[in-house]
Amino acid sequence: MAKVSLFTVLLLISGNVLAQQTPVVNAARQILASRQKNMVAAVEEMPEARYSFKPTAGQMTFGHMVEHMAKSNYFLCAKLAGTIAPTDQTTEKDGKNKLVSALKNSFDYCSGTLQKITESQLADPVELWGGKQTTKAGALFDLTNDWADHYAAAATYLRLNGLLPPTAKAKQ
Repeated sequence: MAKVSLFTVLLLISGNVLAQQTPVVNAARQILASRQKNMVAAVEEMPEARYSFKPTAGQMTFGHMVEHMAKSNYFLCAKLAGTIAPTDQTTEKDGKNKLVSALKNSFDYCSGTLQKITESQLADPVELWGGKQTTKAGALFDLTNDWADHYAAAATYLRLNGLLPPTAKAKQ
């Protein structure tokens, strides 16, 4: 019995030590879970008929924004994985169901990527849009910043259509 208890204690300690060795990536994983839930709920909240809505002539439609969210996830998570982004042919004209599915799939891809990345890889160089040189840490921060920006935009579009974004609804 003492051997099992000692083994259990050592296993718990080693798991805790490993978690402490990846604080940045672990934080991104936690952020992903929250942002995925809220962003998917936001795009599901918008009625399909309003996917063509854009606040001003110079802004993108809601559908285009969902397309952009998915493609941005694929692009940045591929940079973190060190691979070529999966091809996503979804466009704003494909309709709500396909766009929501594309967004969900892009978050699944990012989740898989973040499960594999380690802190030691965060210093690796990557090239982002427009030839911007950064590290995987910079790409990871860009990714989490994008999630905040994209959710804020979706929430604004929802409010302009008389709808409450998920984080503004009463907890049930």
